[in-house]
Amino acid sequence: MSMNMESSTSQFPVSQLNFSREINGNETEIIISRYEDHFLVIATQIGTMGTIVYARKEEGVSINPTFNVSVIFGKRDEPMLVACARQLIEQMSLSGSSRPLVLSLGLKDHSVETLKGIVSAVTDNSICFKYLLSKNVLISENHNSLLYNKYIS
Repeated sequence: MSMNMESSTSQFPVSQLNFSREINGNETEIIISRYEDHFLVIATQIGTMGTIVYARKEEGVSINPTFNVSVIFGKRDEPMLVACARQLIEQMSLSGSSRPLVLSLGLKDHSVETLKGIVSAVTDNSICFKYLLSKNVLISENHNSLLYNKYIS
């Protein structure tokens, strides 16, 4: 499983992380952008945005968190796309983030395995997940070894 990472953060206030991974036999490009008030995760196998889903944690007095997930644009009849966004927002919330998520899925294959692969690509990679939850991280690839460097935003 190969992963290429690069970051483009020094000249624009939106930091982002780009990498590719083979998921269920398809090369998948993943771009994660961290805005001040939300995250944007784009996963594409077809080079386009695809279906766009919005997910956020509902604030309330309940002990158990509630999540609101809705399709903004695209295939509204694909419940697995909504489930993918819900899994990502739950994992981000459990790790301490309160930012909403905008998820764009341009996939050839909408199978459970592919969507699990998307969630895993974002959450199982510790460097990627630290990037999502931290404020000042620059990630780059240097001869197949990942470097985790701090930068000043």
